Parts: sequence; structure tokens; C-alpha cells
Amino acid sequence: MKINLLIMSVTSTYKRDYTKAFFLLVGMIIPFIGFSQKETADSIKVFFLGGQSNMVGRGLNEDLPESFNKPFSNVWIFTGNSTGGKSENGGAGKWEQLQPGHGAGFKSDGSTNSHSTKFGVELSFAQKLQKLYPNEKIALVKYACGGTSIDTMANRKSGYWEPDYSGKQGVNHYENFLKTINNAFDVSDINGDGNNDVLIPSGIIWMQGESDGNDEKVASRYYANLKRLMDLMRATFRNNDLPVVIGKISDSENDEDGKVWDYGELVQYAQEKYAKTERNAAIVRSTKFYTYSDPWHYDSNGYIDLGEKFAEAIFHLNKTDINR
Repeated sequence: MKINLLIMSVTSTYKRDYTKAFFLLVGMIIPFIGFSQKETADSIKVFFLGGQSNMVGRGLNEDLPESFNKPFSNVWIFTGNSTGGKSENGGAGKWEQLQPGHGAGFKSDGSTNSHSTKFGVELSFAQKLQKLYPNEKIALVKYACGGTSIDTMANRKSGYWEPDYSGKQGVNHYENFLKTINNAFDVSDINGDGNNDVLIPSGIIWMQGESDGNDEKVASRYYANLKRLMDLMRATFRNNDLPVVIGKISDSENDEDGKVWDYGELVQYAQEKYAKTERNAAIVRSTKFYTYSDPWHYDSNGYIDLGEKFAEAIFHLNKTDINR
């Protein structure tokens, strides 16, 4: 039985009891994913990249240094198709060797990937990880959508990450996250070498929160919303201590009143609180030094630096966890 059929069946049956549906779903999915090592399998570390537009990425491929502007050896990526509107292809994707073009404008129907002229943190993140994990294979699963918030009261047409959202103003991106993970892990041989692969969940990278920073009440709830969402994402990978790295939101100040995100400080406080109080979590603060291509998005150099900082932080968490 395909995992996506399990998702539809369980969520339909327990639509009003999300917690029961989720834990039943996790228990059913895990045997299909197969996180345990097999003698003939390739062991590959997998990292999830999620969030909104600064995770999607607005860096320009034409700005990339030569070392990034080519396919990566021993790094593969599955980017789930994302859209703010209703779409039957939400979470669809296809494993491929990492290369530029997985930023804003990337599309996939599950059979064909259509690359864009933009990139996100994935390139520098992967290159840095290869230096930190020499001779290891790396896999990235990415699902992000611009303009999205966690809180459904943020009034965002691009949709929400709130797991229980079932409204008509955009899609439920948590459901698309589950579809992305399902589709990615349903492939037994992601690199096409003829051997089954064992994907080892090794971390969650989360860059989001700007859209929750425009309303005071929404921003005030960000910590609780973030914690719940990260708890559920960790449980999806069957590891309640899976390392989580948060990218701290910043403000270009390119607005009449000098603040693009009117209550961004409340979101920043919540992010700092999460990183300080949550086990195996960290925060990247270098975003405050970046320059912008527009009022909302970092420039190409910002995405390159952010990816490197994310890699360093997740590597440190994994190393610390092993030594505990």
C-alpha cells in the first residue's frame, strides 16, 4: 500500500481529531520508510529545509561563484512543489542531483523538475556539509512557500502551516510537508545506483516568521505555534530530539515607518526563546547583517552565507548530541 493512501485514509477518518490522526499516521508510515540500516543499502544523511520565501530563495543563479554553479557530486535534492493556491501537485517532486535552480520559480509535477533562475540556501548548505562530513552522501528535502504564516489569523492568501487549517484562503502547507516527505521517502533508490538507500533524518532547518510579524496578537503566539509545528515535524521523522536550527528573521527597514514587519521583535523573541529552551535546537543570527534585493528578501550573498551558517549550526548540534 502506498504511503499517500495511508495519509488520505487516516486524515479523512480522524479529521476532527488531529492528534489521534497524526500519531496513528506516524505509526503506519515508519515501517514503509525503513530508517534502519540494511547490509546492501546506501546510508545517506537527509536534512529538511522548510519555511517561507527566504527559504524558497531569491538568489540569482547568475551571481553564483563557479564552485556552486554546477551539479553537486554525492548530494541529492527533493524539492516538493509548492503553491499558495489550491493544487493537486502540492508536495510533488523528483529526486535529482543538486544543482542551481531550486529557488523561486522552481516547479515539479512529480515526473519532471522545471528549474528556475534562482537559488536558496541549499547550495552553500550542501557544500559546507560536504566539508564537515567528508566522504558522506547528503540528501536534502525542501518544501517552502513564500508569504506563508503558521497562524491562521495572519490573513495570508498564500496559506498556513497550522496543521489543523482547513479554510479556503490558501492551502494547508503542513499537509504539503507531509506529502513531500511521503513522496521523497517512498523512493527506495534516490541516486539511481541500483542499491536501496537508507535516509537518515539528521536535522530540520526552518526559515520563517516574517508573515507572522505583521499582527501583534499573531506575533505574540509565535512561540507556541513554532514549538507545536517543530514537535510535529520531529515526530514525522520519528525522533523527538532531532536537531532543529531556526533562522532568525530580520528587517530591511525599507518601509515608510522604518519597519517592514511591525511586530517582528515579538517573533524574534519567540525564536530566541525556542532556541534557548528547546533541547537540541539552535538559532542563526547572521541575518541581521545581510543586504536585501527588495524590502523582503536577502540578496544572493545573503543566501550563500545563510546556507553556510545553517550547515555549521546543524553539524554542531549533531556532534553535541552524539557526545551526550
